[in-house]
Amino acid sequence: MSHDPRKPKAFRLSQDEPEQAASRKEEPQETPRPRAKTKTASKARSPRALPAPEIEFDEDSGDQPLVPAVARDHTMQKRFKWGAILVSAALGLASMWAGLAATRLIEDLFARNEVLGWIGSGLLGLVLLAALAIIVREIFGLMRLKKLGTTQADAARAISADDARAAEATLSDLRAIYSGRADMRWGMAQLKDHTKAIMDPADRIRLAERDLMVPLDDEASRIIARTARRVSVITAVAPAALDIALVGAQNLTMLRELATLYGGRPGTLGTMKLARMVAGHLAVTGGLALSDSVISHLIGKGLIGRLSARFGEGAVNGIMTARIGLAAMDLCRPLPFLTQDRPGLSDFMREVVKFGDGAAAEDKPEK
Repeated sequence: MSHDPRKPKAFRLSQDEPEQAASRKEEPQETPRPRAKTKTASKARSPRALPAPEIEFDEDSGDQPLVPAVARDHTMQKRFKWGAILVSAALGLASMWAGLAATRLIEDLFARNEVLGWIGSGLLGLVLLAALAIIVREIFGLMRLKKLGTTQADAARAISADDARAAEATLSDLRAIYSGRADMRWGMAQLKDHTKAIMDPADRIRLAERDLMVPLDDEASRIIARTARRVSVITAVAPAALDIALVGAQNLTMLRELATLYGGRPGTLGTMKLARMVAGHLAVTGGLALSDSVISHLIGKGLIGRLSARFGEGAVNGIMTARIGLAAMDLCRPLPFLTQDRPGLSDFMREVVKFGDGAAAEDKPEK
């Protein structure tokens, strides 16, 4: 089978055809794109293909989830303290009632007799003066208690960062707290001598703790031990209906004595605030519950087995009182424990156990 090659032929083109042929020759020179890719790219460039950003995220809130407007208003209403308004309004009404009653009383006294009216006016003035003095004392007590915490924070910063400014602020606070006390005269003289020496800020704080805190820590330990023994006795001999109130009163008295010893001198409000701080400190450090080591220590001493249930309960309350005293010591001490050893619960447990052993010996009949 023979194959006939094609022979070249000539074609005549019209005037428009060369331009169309030239345009067809130029089109293949462009890099063609697949149809699917071109469609995807056009969708990517189109703003309708992207999801609306405001549906998932809020530019003002950052990573926080979106909260409806009603929920936000409800949250803001929760922050509004109606209890504080209730207490304030009740106190305002009570004070107005007391003032009106006192005014009517003075008017009635003047109506009866002028001398009685002046005597009533003088007594009312004394009442107002005493109330003002109590308010001022409570305010200064709260300020002194706050200053102890500020001094402790400055001392910790001076020790950790070797900050000279914090050390100077700590020493200045210590001078202001203990300058007028006769029992701190020797320590203040030593502190004044150290100010002339050249040393690091941390060393100044350590020397101040050695010179000032040692006698105060010894006295604080005696206060805690004495209160723990007293609480043990009260729990053992007091009626069950009164032991809680008596133990609470003893603990509040101990807190006030410790704060006064370290320079706080709180009033009633200051003592209540210190009690709340001690409760928070014990909750954070886990000191509200007796550990297994404490119970085993008591049982190992034979206290629970030899004594009655009331004496055993008194021993447990005494140990809890010692825990509260140690927490108050940590909060009221203007300097942290650096060169001195922190008192441990075992030291006060020995005092409680001695009380228990003595009570057991007294209960044993003589042969």
